[in-house]
Amino acid sequence: MQTISILFFLRKSTKCSLPTIAVWFTTSPIFFPFSIGRYFSGCAAPGIWANIFEPKRKKHKRKAQCLYLSGIMKVSFFIAKRLMAEKPLQRNGKRSGFSRLIINLALIAVCVSVMVMILATAIVKGYQHEVRDKLIGFNAPLQISHLDLNNSFESLPIERDSILETLAIKKEGVTYFQIYATKAGIIKTEEAFEGIVLKGIGANYNWDFIGSNLKSGRLPNLSDSNASQEILISAITAKRLNFKLNEYAYIYFIQDPPRVRKLKICGIFDTGMGELDELYAYVDIRQVQKLNNWNKESISGYEIGLKDYTKTEDMRNEMASITPYNMGLSSIFDLYPALFDWLNLLDMNVIIILILMVAVASINMITALLILILERTQMIGLMKAMGAEDKTVSQIFLWMAANIIIKGLLLGNFLGIGLAYLQNKFSWIKLDQKSYYLNRVPIEINLSDLVWINTLSFIICFLLLLLPVKIISKVKPIKTIQFN
Repeated sequence: MQTISILFFLRKSTKCSLPTIAVWFTTSPIFFPFSIGRYFSGCAAPGIWANIFEPKRKKHKRKAQCLYLSGIMKVSFFIAKRLMAEKPLQRNGKRSGFSRLIINLALIAVCVSVMVMILATAIVKGYQHEVRDKLIGFNAPLQISHLDLNNSFESLPIERDSILETLAIKKEGVTYFQIYATKAGIIKTEEAFEGIVLKGIGANYNWDFIGSNLKSGRLPNLSDSNASQEILISAITAKRLNFKLNEYAYIYFIQDPPRVRKLKICGIFDTGMGELDELYAYVDIRQVQKLNNWNKESISGYEIGLKDYTKTEDMRNEMASITPYNMGLSSIFDLYPALFDWLNLLDMNVIIILILMVAVASINMITALLILILERTQMIGLMKAMGAEDKTVSQIFLWMAANIIIKGLLLGNFLGIGLAYLQNKFSWIKLDQKSYYLNRVPIEINLSDLVWINTLSFIICFLLLLLPVKIISKVKPIKTIQFN
């Protein structure tokens, strides 16, 4: 009677037909105590219970043999798949929905954790990328200037070196090699005044960054034979001093003798980098050369643009070999060390978020697996009584856990990537530009980030689930059957 009960229990658990269960039951190595197949070497004997269903045995033999040949892993997966599709039985014969609730909660926990990890990584990567681009836009990755310890904007001049310019622009990875000159002054109206640094640039200046952040007006015209009388100022300066397009700005320079320049405002830019926006204004380099009493070949230095800013230090070493002895070579990281250190610290925030999210997902999965095991104690006892090893039973629950994790990962990736795409396209979430240098939350998704987030999440969660399945080895078949 006990064997027949086991047959009907397996039928109910796996939803297979009774003849298939009988053939599988009498030939499977899991159920050796009830099979006579082990007494025959080299063949699969029908077993004593298979004879009862002999008329239908041929019909189900092929299906039973497939189950038999599939091995322990396939049997575990087969049972796990059936168990996931139904609610467990209670002692009163009714189905319990509690485990289904726990499974759904674990699924939601994995989904939300993965979604948060994807969004956190994408936001931090995007923020770092955009702020770095803005810093590099104002000052190129590499600068060549006079070799002195003067950190003010009243720099000592260097003479243009045609050999250096020719060799530098031919370097692989260099996008531009341009001249510049700076001069500090005071921009003044009748009501107010502010300090400002005129950055003189040449006709071949790379306007990609400033041009993309041009709020109104146009860029200065530097193609004339005479020095341009135009100036490009920031939106912050224009707002504070109440400047409009095509108005004239008076800029005073404290020197001996004092000088003043009347320049026409041709355009207004706004990059969002308040500290740098309010500092710089762009003019023709010939204006700065005249103010400094320099000749046409005297400049403050060179700016070197790179295709990949991450190779700044490598290019710095290459450029050092061709830079004259009286010139110093510096990088963007030397100019703004505090800002770049702050950006690098954001990576630590991401690591903390990832650890917390993996911990949340793992704890929920462990809880769900423990509840699944405890609710299936009767099934575990019966399978162990029929000869199933702890490893086989453990694999059933690990398959169930893996099913939850994979579904959670897929759903989490869908939501995370979907929300990131919507934010990147519509910019729904805004930022205070004065505080964060950006007016929206930036997004940057890398395939490599998605791969390691999903891989590590699955591996860590799955490895931690090996701990709760140890409880299966403590289940005693005799006590379980007697209790039920």
